Amino acid sequence: MFSLTLEERATCPTSCHHWDDCYGNGMPFAHRFVEGKPLENNLFRELLALNEKYPQGIVVRLHILGDFYSHKYVMFWESMLQVFPNLHIFGYTAWEPHTEIGQAVGKVRGYHPDRFWVRYSRPGQPNGNAIYAAHGDYDGKHFVCPEQTEKVDSCLDCGLCWTTKQTVRFLTH
Repeated sequence: MFSLTLEERATCPTSCHHWDDCYGNGMPFAHRFVEGKPLENNLFRELLALNEKYPQGIVVRLHILGDFYSHKYVMFWESMLQVFPNLHIFGYTAWEPHTEIGQAVGKVRGYHPDRFWVRYSRPGQPNGNAIYAAHGDYDGKHFVCPEQTEKVDSCLDCGLCWTTKQTVRFLTH
């Protein structure tokens, strides 16, 4: 598994419910990549190299910090899924499903339902291509993140976020 960290807030919607208490506040040494075409060109080259090194497949955890910064950037990832059939993506977005970027995320999810597991970071039930990750006080149908309840050692030991449509509830951000 590989991960990508962008600039938090600079790439996030201002409507994000974690704007003030962002995960990035506690990560002063994280290397944040700057959005734009040079980043996307570098990502393509890195995916090409990873594809050669790991022909059995790779998982990319998008946006440990940051978010999709444009419709075009969402479509960049859709094109990477077309180019690299062994690429699997999971992550979260604070964009609401009705926004331009949120709609693009839903479309890519529809095109690649088994390989693009990006969840909307808000309460909700699976609906069409939309899957959700809710915060601690959500009481709708869900499963609690097994890593946060110490039922598994890490996300890699679990994988529910990228194998089930059911809403995941996180106890903490």
